[in-house]
Amino acid sequence: MSHTQTKELNKIPLGSMDFYVTEWTGTIPSDEELETEKNMIGRTKNGASVTYGAEWYVAESDDGKAKKRRLTAESASINYGAITWNGFTLETLVATARTEENDGKRTTKIGGVKNDNGKRYLIRGVYHDPVDGDIRITGVGVNTGGWEAVFKPDSETILQPTFELEPLLDDEGTLLIYEEEIIESKTTAEEEE
Repeated sequence: MSHTQTKELNKIPLGSMDFYVTEWTGTIPSDEELETEKNMIGRTKNGASVTYGAEWYVAESDDGKAKKRRLTAESASINYGAITWNGFTLETLVATARTEENDGKRTTKIGGVKNDNGKRYLIRGVYHDPVDGDIRITGVGVNTGGWEAVFKPDSETILQPTFELEPLLDDEGTLLIYEEEIIESKTTAEEEE
């Protein structure tokens, strides 16, 4: 039987997440393989949000005495602020971006619908908490938020990608995986029952 452990009643996630992005190959790599500096898409600023939404069809009798609901659609997305980024980041975030380096210069061309690379990406957000346990959010999708870079004299330039998630290639239609470490031992929790 599942239950909330005593320590979890006081667990408060406090802080931001690190984000790792890699091209989707059909399988989710281990935490050790995925959560490397090579796959880190940049440092986060202004946090992140993970959103799940559902649409329901409601059938109801005219007199209001009979009602039935059916889930008809779902959506999920991951949005975060990226404070460190470059042309290769844009190549991941923008489906039509192409980046090359020559003579000490990195050039990223953006645009041209025919340049859509058709790639899907595995995105993983990791919230680190050595006391209460880490939280991992994982999904597959593309950045549908476009690209906007605002350069101001008094603030950093932060990108705001939004990855709209698609069903993983499992037979269940999974959009999002939420994993949390359980720090309190099972024995301690059982003793409290």
